[in-house]
Amino acid sequence: MSCNWGTELWDQFDNIEKHTSWGIDFLERYTKFVKERAEIELSYAKQIRSLSKKYHPKRSREDESRSESYTWCVAFAATLRQLSDVANQREELAENLNTQIVCELARYTQELKSERKSHFQDGRRAQQHIESSWKQLESSKRRFERDCKEAERARHVSDRIDLENKTDGEKARQTAQQKQQAAEESRKDYVTSLSQFNQDQHQHYHTLVPVIYQRIQDMEERRIERICEAMRSSTEAERKVLPVVGRCLDAMMDAAESIQPRKDTRQVVEVFKSGFDPPGDIEFEDYSTSMRRSISESSYLDNRTENRRHSRKLWPFIRKNKFNSPPVLLSYFFLQLPQSPPPASREPITQRLNDLMTSGSRTRKQCLRSIKRGVHKYIYGSSPADCSHLPPEQRRKKLQTRINNINQEIQREKEQRNALLKMREVYEQSPQMGDPSSVEPRLEEVKHSLQRLEEELRRHQVWLSEVDSRMSDPGPRQSGGCGPDGSYTEDQNAELHFKSRSSEFDEEFDEEEPLPSIGTCKSLYQFQGQNEGTLSMVEGELLSVVEEDKGDGWTRVRRNMEEEGYVPTSYIKVFLDSSAKGAMTYI
Repeated sequence: MSCNWGTELWDQFDNIEKHTSWGIDFLERYTKFVKERAEIELSYAKQIRSLSKKYHPKRSREDESRSESYTWCVAFAATLRQLSDVANQREELAENLNTQIVCELARYTQELKSERKSHFQDGRRAQQHIESSWKQLESSKRRFERDCKEAERARHVSDRIDLENKTDGEKARQTAQQKQQAAEESRKDYVTSLSQFNQDQHQHYHTLVPVIYQRIQDMEERRIERICEAMRSSTEAERKVLPVVGRCLDAMMDAAESIQPRKDTRQVVEVFKSGFDPPGDIEFEDYSTSMRRSISESSYLDNRTENRRHSRKLWPFIRKNKFNSPPVLLSYFFLQLPQSPPPASREPITQRLNDLMTSGSRTRKQCLRSIKRGVHKYIYGSSPADCSHLPPEQRRKKLQTRINNINQEIQREKEQRNALLKMREVYEQSPQMGDPSSVEPRLEEVKHSLQRLEEELRRHQVWLSEVDSRMSDPGPRQSGGCGPDGSYTEDQNAELHFKSRSSEFDEEFDEEEPLPSIGTCKSLYQFQGQNEGTLSMVEGELLSVVEEDKGDGWTRVRRNMEEEGYVPTSYIKVFLDSSAKGAMTYI
């Protein structure tokens, strides 16, 4: 079947014009479709990247180390990274759609409109030419017809006059001859116009129209082919990113498959294992003999140590309270001590206690109370360099981590030293490149840094060997334990040593008179004292104030000259005596 527009659609000029206009509109609509799809891909990529960033925020070093320890955290982090790569591929797809299709189709549409306009202008000119030739033919035909009729009429008039009057007949014959000649000339014009029109019509429908329509047909085929290429390009652009997206999805699947529940549960053991033995059986305590024992300053430390022994066994099952922690009151004495004393620096406490024994009774009593309130923080609350505040297993891991970091720093310093030595050697061989003596200060710094790091490494190795020896000892542990709130205490010998030293002071202190009351207080809320040194009270109870709040949130009160203890300052309303204000001396 023939598909030549020039021969098959020679009389469909208007329909061809409408069809090509609709084709250009379709091209513009397809271009808009690709553009909007590119915008959707770009928006999708932006949202995916934002989602990945939202759920992969910057964490502290501790959180980051914890996240790297568990397979499910590592898998999720890998999934987020792959999701970010997927967003990158979607952005690339959007960019390719815009540059390779949208921009090119927009430019081609403008060219197509100009070409179509030119072709249809040529068609209209050809149509106007054939129409003008047709009009000329019609005009000559009508003139020839009119002249023939006039000539025929003049001939009839001439014949009638000849029969009636010979004189007028001559004139009529001349008029008829003139009309006959005019009709003959009109006939010649008509024949000429007809011949010209037939020639123009043949040329129009067999030469001009086929050429113009063929150009329009070629233009339409190129437009359709361009749409086909655009569709292939868009599909190819998406196909191009699919392998990368597929690899990202494979990586996500691998990350999911890499999750190991058993390994993660073992990791929890490695992270939180303390190295302590499970608590033993609780001994029977005989309460059949009623014995009321008042809380005094002399028995305060003994009860505290005894309660710590029981609390250490049961600490995993004790529910912590906001006010469970015993009060820690700092004194001027403890402010003079170093913030993180190593174990060897605990001896000055004994020396300081001996010095206190030679002071006056009042001063000794106040200092002793301050020591009792602050010694727990001094011994256990700091973070010593040997990590003795940690449980054995955690201490071993911490020291091992520090040793690894120190070894890395030593390696970096050695590499820097070797580089400096090579630089000095180059300067010595080629003085024009630099002064060898300029490298010496930096070499000296590296040398001192290496000495410091090696000394620190030896110190940590000694501490690590001590921990290993203690953990490998099958006998009962003589040090290590948990405080009443679950905190670890490394060296009980220091506490026992302090207890033995302070018991002497307790005996003398018991002989002293109790502190005088400096005011009264009214309890605003009920408080249940669960720790040693605290005093329970009910709402609305009146108590005597013995010592004001030292800034730690606790106030020392007395009930009936027999029971003393600490209560939260926020739980009471204090009324100090005017004579007592400013008279207290705080150490």
